[in-house]
Amino acid sequence: MSTRKPYVGGNWKMNTGRESGPALAREVASGAAQHRGCEVAVFPPFPFLLAVGEALGARDSGVKLGAQDCYFQPSGAFTGEVSIGMLQDCGVAVVLTGHSERRHVLGETDAIVNAKTKAVLAAGLECVLCIGELLEEREAGKTDDVNERQLRAGLAGVPSEQMARLTIAYEPVWAIGTGRVATAVDAQDVHRKIRVLLGSLYAPAVAGATRILYGGSLKASNASELLAQPDIDGGLVGGASLQAAEFLPIIAAAAARGG
Repeated sequence: MSTRKPYVGGNWKMNTGRESGPALAREVASGAAQHRGCEVAVFPPFPFLLAVGEALGARDSGVKLGAQDCYFQPSGAFTGEVSIGMLQDCGVAVVLTGHSERRHVLGETDAIVNAKTKAVLAAGLECVLCIGELLEEREAGKTDDVNERQLRAGLAGVPSEQMARLTIAYEPVWAIGTGRVATAVDAQDVHRKIRVLLGSLYAPAVAGATRILYGGSLKASNASELLAQPDIDGGLVGGASLQAAEFLPIIAAAAARGG
């Protein structure tokens, strides 16, 4: 059995409101307290970080407050951006970098993803680095090439001593929000290859200790099968994280994986 503690993150994207966000956080916190064998984080929109953080803090759940993005400069004339220091002031513990929607909708390059990843880790926060292929890349047989390029670029200049605070999220873009999902066998194969690549970039012990999450229409109905795979250490959940009744069974499935 793996010694990696299962991890489930709920990426709320551009959803929830001033009242619904904290209410959802309270539900998640109450339910997650029953599954201490799984590490949990939620990633609300920027405007609700303080309110959601307060809601989480009111429960003894250990659920971490996450941010969906950041900017890599500490301050300056960057209209609309949010610095890591600002996120820390809000109580954020973990930040997403390289999410497919940042890459493919908003045009973030591998270089920008790398700059953000290094800045998050340098600040002492945890980072979830997202990688994954588009449908046309998958159909062209380029899944492994895309993942390798994004992983190498994202981790460029990241020293091994910071890897304990980094998690990889493999999100096949064609499965995000579409209802389509990779089979457990296919997902495990990709996760295994990512771990092998990590072993070539760092020491085998680092690769063995790094958590790799699956994201892409992960939900309560398929969580147990996917999370039972040896190299899938949890999930980064989108739409299913917006309802506690759907999100909490995923946490329970991950906790069961951890024994």
